[in-house]
Amino acid sequence: MHLLFFIVVLVLLVFGPQWWARYTFRRYAGALPRIPGTGGELARHLLDRFGLPDVPVEKTGEGGDHYDPEHRVVRLGPGNYDNNSLTAVAVAAHEVGHAIQHQRNDPKLALRHRLVRLAQRTQQLGAAAMFLLPVAMAITRAPSAGLLMAGIGLGSMAMATLVHLVTLPVEIDASFGKALPVLIEGNYIQPQDEAAVRRILRAAALTYVAGSLASLLNLARWLAFLRRA
Repeated sequence: MHLLFFIVVLVLLVFGPQWWARYTFRRYAGALPRIPGTGGELARHLLDRFGLPDVPVEKTGEGGDHYDPEHRVVRLGPGNYDNNSLTAVAVAAHEVGHAIQHQRNDPKLALRHRLVRLAQRTQQLGAAAMFLLPVAMAITRAPSAGLLMAGIGLGSMAMATLVHLVTLPVEIDASFGKALPVLIEGNYIQPQDEAAVRRILRAAALTYVAGSLASLLNLARWLAFLRRA
């Protein structure tokens, strides 16, 4: 009974934020006549307003909304690029918030960018090390070889976990330090819509909470496995 309760809590912690975020995005995805433009048009307007005319706005696949710091481009899914909904407006402003962070050399965004590059380089090495761990121990029968492989694999997992943890404050700042003040002060949303926009921006941040928890749990699972080995 206790095990079942633990599993249910674990599932809710990892997948609950994602489910709630998707529900929130869908809830406010309906077109509203009082919103004068689409998410793509708002993103273009805000980028121009904040001195970023060289940053393009592109349509990408569904759910692929993001700011690409490598190519300096804002990408929005078709539902947010083409629609004039609260979700489209909030998500567009959020991604422009990342572009503003980049323009202002935000240290949190710069740190995340460096860590992502490092994590990408170590991911393949770590995966190979975890795959070869039992082989190395069987061939060499030397605990040091197994520990070395395990250390490499866990190091790559720890780096991925660190990226998730650093990403969270970056996302929160893009939502509530950049997007929300811009939308309110610029009168891009009406007062009755502010609460809904806050929910949408909060939901966007919660998806990274779920990623952080999943990454931590994966790291803990491997640590427990190695202790038993």
